[in-house]
Formats: sequence, C-alpha cells, structure tokens
Amino acid sequence: MAAMSDADARTPAGEPDLTAAAAMWDAYAAAHPQAVASGAEHTVERFGDSEQLADALLEIVLSGRKRATAELVSEFLAAGEQLPRVGSHWIACDGRGAPRIVIRSTELRVGPFGSVDAAFAADEGEDDGSLASWQDEHRRYWQRTTAARGATWNEQDEIVFERFAVVWPPELADGAVRG
Repeated sequence: MAAMSDADARTPAGEPDLTAAAAMWDAYAAAHPQAVASGAEHTVERFGDSEQLADALLEIVLSGRKRATAELVSEFLAAGEQLPRVGSHWIACDGRGAPRIVIRSTELRVGPFGSVDAAFAADEGEDDGSLASWQDEHRRYWQRTTAARGATWNEQDEIVFERFAVVWPPELADGAVRG
C-alpha cells in the first residue's frame, strides 16, 4: 500500500470529524438527491491504518490514479460494519480525520487473495501499479492489520475488491473539468 514498509513510522490516524462529514454529506445529498435516494447509507472512513498511509492513498485518489481498493471481509466484521454494495457511498477522510471526498461504489467482488488480477492492481494505482507490487504490499498490510486486532491473515481469507468513483465535491468529482 503506497510503498510504505513495516519499518516506516506510523502515527495513528485521527478520528473522523463527524460534524464536518455530515455537512459534506448534506451538501452532496442536496446536489444529488436521486443518488442518495437509491443509496442513502454511507460510512465515514479513511484508507490505510495510519495518518501517513491515509494521506498517501487519498493523494493518489485525488490525482485520479486510484479508483479501486481492497479490504478484508473480516475487517468489516470486526468493525461491526456491513459490506459495501454497489451504489453505496463513503466519505473518505484524510489522516487527521478531515472529510475530503465522497466516493460511490461502482463494482464489488468478493474473493481470495489469489483472485486479484493485473487490471485491478493497476486500478488501485499504488506503487508501480503492477500485480507483483500489489501482492507484496497488501500481503504486508493485511498481516500487520490482522495482527493488530489479534488475528492471523492467510491468502484464503475473503477480500472485498471495490471499484469506485469520486462523486463529491464537484471540483474533484470524476468527469469534472480541471484547469
């Protein structure tokens, strides 16, 4: 995940600013009532497991290079969250917890580690975009995050492979004209 090795310093990510996230959601909902009507549920979260990784991954989303992500089914369950569905939204926060964008799930698949392909790895946009890099970084990441919650990861664990679109704010949304 974004070429951050296990030896790199990690500052815990900040708690999401739920008040600011609610204001962002309200602005999005007012501008896109049909999208919200078809999927009013949303989560407020971040990429990664540290302030640094959250910021690095958010930056590649903002650059337009990252339009996919992957997370263990067990992580959703451990957090008491339901799995995303196509059309669901999440507000992505930076490493300090400030909401930055609204993302909408466009494609979801559940499968084991070995089922990822080069196209998905490239859509994640991390490191050099190769499948080998994706495998190396995600293997380290999931070993670290499952150990942090007292579990053990293996390559047969189910993973949610998600493609998404950035839908808010308008100046950062996919398809926005940028100068």
